[in-house]
Amino acid sequence: MHQIRTYNSISIKGLERFPRDNYEIASELPHPDALLLRSQKLHDIEFPSTLKAIARAGAGVNNVPLERCSENGIVVFNAPGANANAVKELVLAGMLLGARDIYQGIAFAASLEAQDGLDPLLEKEKKRFAGSELRGKTLGVVGLGNIGSLVANLGLALGMKVCGYDPAISVEAAWRLSSKVQKMDNLNSLFAQCDYISLHLPAIAATQGLINSALLECVKPNAVLLNFARGEIVNTQDVILALDENRLHRYISDFPANNTLGHPKILQMPHIGASTAEAEDNCAIMVADQLMEFLENGNISNSVNFPQIDLTRTTAVRITITNRNVPKVLGQITSIIAEYNLNIVDMLNKSRDDLAYTIIDLDERPCEASIEALSNIEEIINLRVISC
Repeated sequence: MHQIRTYNSISIKGLERFPRDNYEIASELPHPDALLLRSQKLHDIEFPSTLKAIARAGAGVNNVPLERCSENGIVVFNAPGANANAVKELVLAGMLLGARDIYQGIAFAASLEAQDGLDPLLEKEKKRFAGSELRGKTLGVVGLGNIGSLVANLGLALGMKVCGYDPAISVEAAWRLSSKVQKMDNLNSLFAQCDYISLHLPAIAATQGLINSALLECVKPNAVLLNFARGEIVNTQDVILALDENRLHRYISDFPANNTLGHPKILQMPHIGASTAEAEDNCAIMVADQLMEFLENGNISNSVNFPQIDLTRTTAVRITITNRNVPKVLGQITSIIAEYNLNIVDMLNKSRDDLAYTIIDLDERPCEASIEALSNIEEIINLRVISC
């Protein structure tokens, strides 16, 4: 019986994926095999020795201590792309809010009281809220992953010219992207050309404060900057200065900060990019399926710290081994298996950064002595025997 400890409110559609005859799911389980969460911060939480995996029902994993997880051989899953459409649609709303004074117009209309002559008043005041159309403008997309590629293709569908920048674009993302998207070599060129700039980057060391005064020196004065990625990638004080000096037209963000509250040129939302019922369902379903495949078969997909690995099961007995990615460990593993006269039916080994992971199908269950011998290899972090 696998135990899953949950945090936060997880979509029922995700929880229903777990067969109740094989899984126990609750928020108070003391010895869980896995944690399933959304926004719960885990940095100060002590992990039980039974913990094998953590599944984040969303894309970002800033709330998970990745280094500690890797050191302990704990696989961390996320749900890339599951909320991409929800964020894309909110980016569209942000672009429209940046193009037209919709928010201010709504606020003005809400402030009115019933009166004679309302129509002439509206006709007189509407010029205060005039804007421009998106069609024909240039959209710059920084980061062309699951969300960024959708936003880029959306811009093309709206009749915009689209520029994209992503020095680490994957082959999969490149296939999703229209050939009409102009690839930019650097951010300075993108900022200098675009009327709308939409950020879709992870919050990592290399992106902290990436949008700063130096980059904003290049921006067009009528440009709208949209941040539906992470608050940390924007130096908000530099953005405020650019707005105050009329070097930037507007900043629209899903990440309010203390120093941006109340600024007349900043529109902010309370981190609602992925807050749709569909996105929450999609994220929960994706990570639930990934957890089950890992716990039952040892296969790994969409992990942020382990390699992608999938071996079709050929026997009833499978062992999985996590070890530090150094030379000669795999040789030691196969030597011990041979020493105990165990037959390898199929095997797959993959590595990622400092970790290596091996799946081995055997034609019989290994004895305790062989398991102990494998576990005693100096670089082994953990070992599991999975029977079906």
